[in-house]
Amino acid sequence: MSLPILTAVTDSVVEAGLVSAFDRHDLGVTVVRRCVDLPDLLAAATTGAARAALLSADLRRLDREALARLAMSGVAVVGLIAPGDEDADRRLRQLGVVAVITADATAEVVATAVVEATRALTDLAGPPALPAAFSEPLAGLRPLGPGSSVGGVGSVAGLGGIDGVEATGELTQGRVIAVWGPVGSPGRTTIALGLAAELAGLGRPTLLIDADSYGGSIGQHVGLLEEAPGLAAAARSANQGLLDVPRLAMLCRDLGGGLRVLPGISRPSRWPELRPTSVETVIALSRRLTSFVVVDCGFCLETDEELSFDTTAPRRNGATLAVLEAADTVLAVASAEPVGLVRFVRGLAELREVVPHADPLIVVNKLRGSVVGGDPRREVSRAMVRHTGREPVALVPHDLAGLDAAAASGQLLRDIAPASPARLAVRDLAAALAGAAATSRRRRSTLRRAQR
Repeated sequence: MSLPILTAVTDSVVEAGLVSAFDRHDLGVTVVRRCVDLPDLLAAATTGAARAALLSADLRRLDREALARLAMSGVAVVGLIAPGDEDADRRLRQLGVVAVITADATAEVVATAVVEATRALTDLAGPPALPAAFSEPLAGLRPLGPGSSVGGVGSVAGLGGIDGVEATGELTQGRVIAVWGPVGSPGRTTIALGLAAELAGLGRPTLLIDADSYGGSIGQHVGLLEEAPGLAAAARSANQGLLDVPRLAMLCRDLGGGLRVLPGISRPSRWPELRPTSVETVIALSRRLTSFVVVDCGFCLETDEELSFDTTAPRRNGATLAVLEAADTVLAVASAEPVGLVRFVRGLAELREVVPHADPLIVVNKLRGSVVGGDPRREVSRAMVRHTGREPVALVPHDLAGLDAAAASGQLLRDIAPASPARLAVRDLAAALAGAAATSRRRRSTLRRAQR
């Protein structure tokens, strides 16, 4: 059976030659439509009439979002480039196109590439792996921090041995920690900022990303300009296939001591710039830049945009969901007060429903006896176990004076109030996360050596 394909080739001579060859010879492919531009290609793909698309690298407005829409329609992509055009080849591969061939290839070679790309898309059981082109620019960058455990690291109650903190991959792959919390300002940014600072203080190069599409404020917390380029600029570059590790490093702001920051959007109305596919690419490249990637997420998990659209809909919460899907560890932040705890229990149930594979670790913030009564640590822990089935891995006291001083000066809490009880609690959490990752890496390395 012949494979139906679409073409969107800017060189009409090359396109005509390929279509003619496919018609004359039985090569296993049939062109069902010759598209004049990208919108025509996307429209034809949604009809389900084709299973692959042959397109040029210089097709106008070709970006990662368009390729994602083709993949959602079940259409595999094969890219055509001019012979010797290394820039076009690199751009297509960074956009995620695996099959890239030159325009002077024979029709047999093109047909084989189309069939193989279609088979690869059909057999794909999960998200595509990061193309090799992403890792090539690492040459010249400093290597990641040592993978050994930090000596003398204490443990947080309930953290040791938890599956959610198991390390995956080699030492060159950083770990992604998503910090999420329900509506009501439970302190997501406070925990994310403190955790990133403490991980960097432990000698682990860390990148802090502000992916809150509703009210990102990390840049302001560390004294950066409101309009400083950050995640939005990185997402735009990723969408155009121009983002690599050195460019990502340039967009990050280096705060010193192994801590980098990628600020978020300055206004909530700019949320369309944070496209989920682009954010996924930023996260994937961030793993290759630092040992830990801490991401401050938005609170909302709604996914009902498709109810209002009969075509592909923009996703206001797509960035948050993309981060949670990609995270190795999810920290769920609750505010230690009656209203905050109720919101957290409801939000945690929604989180488990939207991201089923996530096994969030609970962090209780703003802990104080004045609003809980009795022993706040014991009462809150009991409430969490009773209503969520999990004990908090960290209980962070509400140090209003220290946090106010840090916010007023635009400095980190560890620098402005090193003895703050809130800072000490976050430091213990960071030490436990870093220690668990190092222990797991050593265990995997020992197992591999034993198998040789």
